[in-house]
Amino acid sequence: MRFLLAMIVIAALGWSGYWFLGQSGLSRGFETWFDLRRAEGWVAETSDITVQGFPNRFDTGFSDLVLADPETGLAWEADFFQILALSYQPNHVIAVWPNSQLISTPQEKFRIESRDMRASLRIAPDTRLAPERATLTAEYLQITPLERQDENTALTSLTLAAERQMETEYRLGLTAEGLTLSPPWRAQLDPQGRLPTQISGLHADLTVSFDKLWDRSAIEQARPQPTAINLRLADAKWGQLHLQAAGDVTVTPEGLPEGEITLKARNWREMLQIAAQTGVIPESMLGTLDSGLSLMAQMSGNPNTLDVPLTFRNGRILLGPIPIGPAPVLRLR
Repeated sequence: MRFLLAMIVIAALGWSGYWFLGQSGLSRGFETWFDLRRAEGWVAETSDITVQGFPNRFDTGFSDLVLADPETGLAWEADFFQILALSYQPNHVIAVWPNSQLISTPQEKFRIESRDMRASLRIAPDTRLAPERATLTAEYLQITPLERQDENTALTSLTLAAERQMETEYRLGLTAEGLTLSPPWRAQLDPQGRLPTQISGLHADLTVSFDKLWDRSAIEQARPQPTAINLRLADAKWGQLHLQAAGDVTVTPEGLPEGEITLKARNWREMLQIAAQTGVIPESMLGTLDSGLSLMAQMSGNPNTLDVPLTFRNGRILLGPIPIGPAPVLRLR
């Protein structure tokens, strides 16, 4: 019994020593990271860093957090932020956001309000801290420009998921329910108010390859850039409008997509009107597109449903055989 008691005491002391060493290492590591960012010209401030959770957790909390990268013009402010981990599995963490936070871009500043916004993140057990699997969820999400308080966009629920499949290849998933557009967007897309208030569902399943691994250097140095996109399926429903897309594109070093996405659109004429109203296609091309796409829809057997390729080639977009404008540049700031 004395031997057993001695072993229990030794194990408890060893585990306590491990926890306090881990706590000290985490605190010093985060403080060093903030110091390095400031040395690079960032604004990197927090009023307090705490590590709690003895004996089975490392729960790190940051208070009055401000991060701003001068090279990209992006900034983030939060009253608090938490990173939670089991002490015996420190590479699997839970990140918890506050109900209100601020994000600044070179163009505008936004307030993000949410309920139970958190992410589960499994990180490779090495110093690069490369995510292997991540899921972000929020029960409610509202985005409001600070200078235009009445122009908020909201979601009733959001789920984002990512899983690394190969060294630089990631499978991504998106589910967004109950999207309510801001009044200006709503007025532009549906000026006669014929569609429901909410876009009922947005879903996407795709695989994206990047030019380098997503790890800590993505924040400290440069963002990985996409090189190829395999869109298994994107699906959006708004009232009677239903759009699906699938296909593959590569991305040039300049960020231009090359490839083909197949679109399937139900009640496509209304979508064409929306595209013209928002400037996605020129108003002057509306009649030509309507005539050409009508013929394609009739050939498929259902005039209200359209199957058509969206082709990206030489920096241009073609809808079927008809050029409709320049291709987007797919580059991360």
